[in-house]
Amino acid sequence: MTGQELITTESTDIQPTAQEHAGQVANYVAAKHAFSDYQDRKAANTLTVQRQALQSFTDYLADVGTQPGDLYADPEALRGVTWGLVEGFVKWLLNKGYSLATVNVRLSTVKVYAKLAAKAGAIEPQDLAMIQTVSGYRHSEGKNIDATRDTTRRGLKKADWTVITPQQAEQLKRQADTPQGRRDAVIMTVLIDHGLRVSELARLTVGDVDLENNELRFYRPKTDDQDKHWFTPDSREALRAYMTQDAPAIGPLLKASHRHGGLTKRGMSIRAISARVKVLGQAIGIEHLSPHDLRHFGATDLARNNTPLDRLQAWGGWNSVAMPMAYIERAEHGNEGVIYGK
Repeated sequence: MTGQELITTESTDIQPTAQEHAGQVANYVAAKHAFSDYQDRKAANTLTVQRQALQSFTDYLADVGTQPGDLYADPEALRGVTWGLVEGFVKWLLNKGYSLATVNVRLSTVKVYAKLAAKAGAIEPQDLAMIQTVSGYRHSEGKNIDATRDTTRRGLKKADWTVITPQQAEQLKRQADTPQGRRDAVIMTVLIDHGLRVSELARLTVGDVDLENNELRFYRPKTDDQDKHWFTPDSREALRAYMTQDAPAIGPLLKASHRHGGLTKRGMSIRAISARVKVLGQAIGIEHLSPHDLRHFGATDLARNNTPLDRLQAWGGWNSVAMPMAYIERAEHGNEGVIYGK
């Protein structure tokens, strides 16, 4: 046997090295945990939105005749997904009447999980590349898209904010001097003056209110941050009245109320707070008022009073200046407030 024949023969019998074997095992383990490792890094609210998006994708796949597995937990459940299916999902959502914002969020979620599934080996790289080309819709395209369909609003968010005036905001913060009224004043002042999201408000405990140091501490699930605000005069007045007369010794800050106006031992859920805000808005002639409307008013009011953008960003707990910019109302004249050189 020649040297060349020996090399050729031996090369077909080469076994993986220990390092190559370890690498293959590591890839297998990483693939099995691709979804869970990603999810461990995300806030609970983000995961809730993603579950909803993947459930919609599951419903769509069932409509087109497939029976996927658990798209939230198993990368293999996405095997066989192509860009054509994802493109069809977008059209399916539009036909169901979902808002463009919801369509974009759900498309983005599917693309994220497709990328994770590709890392796990369940989607081929060329298929992933095509899936990533499926695009959502810009805000400017909204009117044209909505003009072609009958139902244009499905999802949890309203299409537009309910605008309130400074006078109405003051009315909402001045509630009756009763147990329920004092609690309602806390809801309104915290939402308006501190811009908490309703999920953040619902999580507040008695221990988060420090009257001695004039400080409100709270957790932001959306950004996974611990934050704190100094009280405003209105929130301090409302919190002091409620804390000294109505708040429990420990546990959730906001107590639920029964139909006769008294407070119970149970805490208030996000749904209960939202329902109460709507009722209090109706009481002064505002229809469909939501906690987010109050957060929007607070941000807009601060912007009108020339709050620097970075301070507005910190107030609202946003990760970038793009979000607070969306809450700033456009001036009547485009060059209002600009400074020209001489």
